[in-house]
Amino acid sequence: MMLFDSIPQKTPDPVKRRSGKVWQRWLIFGSPALLALPIAFILLRPVVARLRYVPREGDVVFQSLPHNPLVNAIKGATNSRFSHCGIVAAENGRWVVYEAYRNVERTPLLTWLARGRNDGFAVYRLREPQQHFVPATLAAVRTYLGRPYDVRYRMDDEKIYCSELIYKAYETASGQPLGKLDRFGDLRWAPFRATVERYEGGPPPLDRLMITPRRLAEAPELEPVYRFGI
Repeated sequence: MMLFDSIPQKTPDPVKRRSGKVWQRWLIFGSPALLALPIAFILLRPVVARLRYVPREGDVVFQSLPHNPLVNAIKGATNSRFSHCGIVAAENGRWVVYEAYRNVERTPLLTWLARGRNDGFAVYRLREPQQHFVPATLAAVRTYLGRPYDVRYRMDDEKIYCSELIYKAYETASGQPLGKLDRFGDLRWAPFRATVERYEGGPPPLDRLMITPRRLAEAPELEPVYRFGI
């Protein structure tokens, strides 16, 4: 008994005890905070992307709107990432996008950029030889403000759709087309027949010519300058 009693007993190390408590606190409080960092990064990426874009008047901006039958038909029939577009302008000290949405209207730029599916957007800019057409193009766009949106995608002036607005305004300013017109019957419209007939109020207009967001983006006068999430 004396032999065992003579062995010195270890006393708790106060430093180790404190270290253990620190680790316990970190596991309780630190881990969730660390796990939240990737989530915060994901949430902030679209905000940072919108702030990094440096707008210029005349920029043509593209996005894909949230799913609905009409948007799905536009993207599917044209085999495009884009279903909507607008043109950037400075107005009363703020950046806006002129667009044909509910009607031809102006929307704050940051609001417009945040509207796209998955926060995605793409920016195209008139090339330098065409930059002098920007003021006249924007002036022509403003003449259409208030016109109703055209869900039938006709090239008349009574109602206006998004890519038609930009196409016609540039044509007025320059005397030249911006992108190639498609014949509706040449698009991949068949899988969306029901949607087309619903909005058309009759059979698909196979011979109708139209300018799509895809063809607008493919115009050789435009160059891509910024893209996020699309």
